[in-house]
Amino acid sequence: MFTKCNSGVGVRLKTVAVLLAACSLSPVIARADWQAVEQVKTYAIAGKSGAELYASIGERGPLVGGKTRTVAFTNFKLTWSRKYETVSGACTLVSARPNLTITYTLPKPAERLPPDTARNWDTFITGIRTHENVHGVMIKDMVKAIETASVGMSVPDDRDCRKLKADLTKRLSELSLAQRQRSREFDRAELSEGANIHQLILNLVNGS
Repeated sequence: MFTKCNSGVGVRLKTVAVLLAACSLSPVIARADWQAVEQVKTYAIAGKSGAELYASIGERGPLVGGKTRTVAFTNFKLTWSRKYETVSGACTLVSARPNLTITYTLPKPAERLPPDTARNWDTFITGIRTHENVHGVMIKDMVKAIETASVGMSVPDDRDCRKLKADLTKRLSELSLAQRQRSREFDRAELSEGANIHQLILNLVNGS
């Protein structure tokens, strides 16, 4: 994929010249420094008690898949700035900079809550926010995995980079599916009876 350029004491000048020529023809692989943009959006809910607030969540919560309402939701927008280079007919992806925005959608009471309800709500929403932040970490892990797996990819006899781009699309799809599966398994564990989210809901509704 690329030539590693090392020179040592006593290497013949002819050998050095060959190495320098090889290095000048090799793509320079670049790893990007990047930061995800993370933002929070809220939707208004009504109620003065924990039970009323949770009922309002059931009526107003974000729709997942257009049919199922949930308490909170994390989604993201990901685009890439990629640079390809062709040397001796081989196409290499020399850099790929991600542009990642993660959005957390959370409920927010529309009115000031009574003190007891406010305390219970703070505990509830802190737990929900922590849960959604884990989804955010999983998304960032996926993007890092894509960067690691893709930057430096090289395909011989691919002057127009079509083969490389097809291989890249396949690899990205596999990593995306793995992230979705990891996210589903995390939700399943957290939402099961007696688990973290289940307990947060019970404590909010029952006022304990």
